[in-house]
Amino acid sequence: MVRSSSLGYPRIGADREWKKALETFWSGKLEEAEFTARLQEIRLSHLKKQQLKGIDWIPVNDFSFYDHMLDTAAMFGIVPKRFAYEGGRVPLSVYYAMARGTQGAAACEMTKWFNTNYHYIVPELSDAAPALTENRPLAAYKEAKEALGIEGKPVLVGLLTFLKLSKGYDAAGIDAWIERLLPLYVQVVQELEREGVQWVQIDEPILVTSVSDQDIIRLKTIYEKLAEGAPKLKIMLQTYFEAVDSYEEIVKLPVDGIGLDFVHGGNGNLAALTKHGFPAGKLLGAGVIDGRGIWRADLEQKLDLMGQLADKVGYDRIIVQSSCSLLHVPVTAERETQLAPELRNALAFADEKLDEIVLLAGAAASGASAAAAFAGQKEALRKLQQSPARSREDVQQAVSLMAAQSAARASSFKERHSIQLQKWQLPLLPTTTIGSFPQSAEVRQARQNWRKGDWSAERYSDYIKEQIGIWIELQAEIGLDVLVHGEFERTDMVEYFGEKLAGFAFTRNGWVQSYGSRCVKPPIIYGDVAFTSPMTVEETVYAQSLTDKPVKGMLTGPITILNWSFVREDITREQVAYQIAYALRLEVEALEKAGIGMIQVDEPALREGLPLKEEEHESYLDWAVKAFKLATCTVADSTQIHTHMCYCEFHDMIDAIKELDADVISIETSRSHGEMIHSFEENTYDLGIGLGVYDIHSPRVPPVEEMSDMIDRALQVLNPALFWINPDCGLKTRGREETETSLRHMVEATRLARAKYSIAD
Repeated sequence: MVRSSSLGYPRIGADREWKKALETFWSGKLEEAEFTARLQEIRLSHLKKQQLKGIDWIPVNDFSFYDHMLDTAAMFGIVPKRFAYEGGRVPLSVYYAMARGTQGAAACEMTKWFNTNYHYIVPELSDAAPALTENRPLAAYKEAKEALGIEGKPVLVGLLTFLKLSKGYDAAGIDAWIERLLPLYVQVVQELEREGVQWVQIDEPILVTSVSDQDIIRLKTIYEKLAEGAPKLKIMLQTYFEAVDSYEEIVKLPVDGIGLDFVHGGNGNLAALTKHGFPAGKLLGAGVIDGRGIWRADLEQKLDLMGQLADKVGYDRIIVQSSCSLLHVPVTAERETQLAPELRNALAFADEKLDEIVLLAGAAASGASAAAAFAGQKEALRKLQQSPARSREDVQQAVSLMAAQSAARASSFKERHSIQLQKWQLPLLPTTTIGSFPQSAEVRQARQNWRKGDWSAERYSDYIKEQIGIWIELQAEIGLDVLVHGEFERTDMVEYFGEKLAGFAFTRNGWVQSYGSRCVKPPIIYGDVAFTSPMTVEETVYAQSLTDKPVKGMLTGPITILNWSFVREDITREQVAYQIAYALRLEVEALEKAGIGMIQVDEPALREGLPLKEEEHESYLDWAVKAFKLATCTVADSTQIHTHMCYCEFHDMIDAIKELDADVISIETSRSHGEMIHSFEENTYDLGIGLGVYDIHSPRVPPVEEMSDMIDRALQVLNPALFWINPDCGLKTRGREETETSLRHMVEATRLARAKYSIAD
C-alpha cells in the first residue's frame, strides 16, 4: 500500500480569514475567547479539507497563531526578560509582543526561513529558563481526533534546527543547550506516546545545509534519547528544500522514517539513495510534488520517479508527499477563472497539490497508469509551453546582446562620489527613507474604486498626486534631506512592476504568508519579460516638481522581482533575471532622462535566493550581482544609484554587496539589534551605506536615545562621510502618527550625531 501525506497546509485561508482575525484581534475589536474560537474554526476547516481529499497522514500543529518557530519558543518558555514573562503558559499578549514589539520592548528579530520568502521569529536563548509550558503537538492531535476523528501526525521543529536558527549563545554553548532542551523534547514525545499517537513528524531542514561531523554526533544523541524515551512512537525525520549532505549517517539515525525532497535537490537525494541504498524497516517520505512552485506536475514523470524509488525501497515503504510544507503556495487555483486558459490549466496551488499527491499514490498503489488524469496534466503543460508569450525573439535577442556586454559603471565609486558630492551638496549624515509611506484604508479604498471602475483614471491619478503632495510637504517639514514620493499608487513592490511588464500574470486570490499577518500575492512569470512603457516616471517627476530637495526614483530590483514571483521552469532563473534586468534598465534610463538623479533599485531578496549549498553560492551571486549591475550600469556618473536589503543574514555576502557597486546601500540592522554592525567591524566597507536605525515592522516608536546609540555604534566602524541615516525598511504598513513621530526622532538623533561627528572637508 502506498500512502499519502502532507507536510503542512497554508494557515491564511482561501479568503485570508486567518489574517483578518489576527488584525481584528490586534486592533482590540475582538475578545481573546472569540479570537481563539475563530482560529480553531479555521484550523479545523483546513484539516477537514485534507481529510475529504483522502490524505492518509494529515499534519497537525502545523497551524500557528503567528509563526512555528515562535510557537516552539513559547512552548518551552523561551521568552526574553524584557517581555516580563513570569512563567507558565505564555499569554497571547506576551506571544504577540515577542513578534511585534511593544512601546517598552523591542520585538524579537525576524529573518528568512532558509531560502524562502517566509520570515520566522528568531528565538533568543541568552536569558531563558526553559520548561515545557504546554504540549502544543499533543493539544493539536487531541483536537483533530476529538473534533474530526482524524488520527493526525503531529509536527514539531527538531531540536538541532531550533538551536541552529536561534540566537543568544556562542557556538561552543550548543551542547549545553541540547542538554537543557532535550529532556523537554523527550517529555513532549512521551506525552504523545501515552496519548496513543502513532507517528510524529520532526522537521530538521537544517540537515540540507552544511552540517559538521560534530552535528551528526549531536543528532545521534538527540534521536537516541527520543527513541529511548518513547519507544512505541514512530518518528518521521523530515528534511526539505535541498538534498541532505550526510545521507549515510542520517538514514542510520534511530528513527522510523526519513523524509527527503526529490524536487529541490532531488538529484542529490536520488543519487545518494542509489549509491548507498535505504535501510530496511524504515519508511521513505518521498517529496515528489513541489511544495514551493505553482505549476502542475507531470505525473507520468513523477510516477517514473516513484518507480525508481520503489526499485530501491519498495512501494510498501513509500509515503507520497509534497517536497515541503504547502505554506509557501496559495490555497487554491479554483477561483482563478480570469486567467488565460493555457495558464490557468497549468496551475496547481495547495489544494490541487493535495489532489496530485492522492492521485499519484493511488496510481503507484494500483499499478495503473491513471492515463486520463496524467494525460490531462501533460497536455496543460504542453499548451503553456507553446504560448506565444514564451517565444518573443525581440526580447531574447536584446537580452542576449546585453548579457554579453560589460556590466560595469563608466567610472569607479571614488570618482562618482566626488561628482555626486558636488552635485547634491548634502549635509553630513544625510537622512532619507526607504521608499513607501503609510497606505491608509482611504488609499486602499481609492485604488479599489479605480480598479472597479467607480473612479476614472484621471480621478485616481489626482488622488495619488494629492497624497504625494501631502507627504512631500511633511518630509520637508520634518527635515529629511532626500525625499521619496511615497508609492501610494503601488499595491506591492513586485506586483506593481509585474503589472506593467509583459510576461507576467496575476491571480485574484493567490496569497501566501510572508510574516505574521502580512500576506503577499506573488506575480506569475510565465512568459518572456518585456518593458512596454515607463512605470514610475510620472509620479516621481511630479513629486520632484514640488520640492527643491532631491527625490529618489524607486524601483524593485531584478533579483527581488525574480525571487518574490512564481517563476516559469522552462528556462533558467538566470535567464529570467537578465530579462527583468533589461526591462528595468530601460526604466532607469527613462527616469534619468526625465531629470531624476537619484534612483533606488531595491534588492531585499538578494540574500534570500542564495542556494543552501555553499558550493553553489559563487555561481548564484555572480549572475545575481550581474543582473543588478546590468540594470543600473548605463547611467551617468552624477546619477546616484541606491539599493536596499533587509531581514536576512548578510554577514556571509559582504563581498557580493560591494560588488553591486551601488553608490548607497541601506541595510536593516535594528530588528537584529545592531548585529549587522558586527560584520562591518570585521570587514571594511568603503561605499555609501545606511544602516536602519529603527524597526518599521513594529508599531513601537523608538526614543531618540535608542537611535543615537545605533548611530554611534555604526560610526565606530563606518566612515561618517559615507554614512546615511534611514529606517530599516519601507513604511507602508505603519500608521501616520507613529511614522511621523519616529521620523522626527530619527532627524533629531541625526542632528545630535552631526554635532558629534562633524568633520572638516
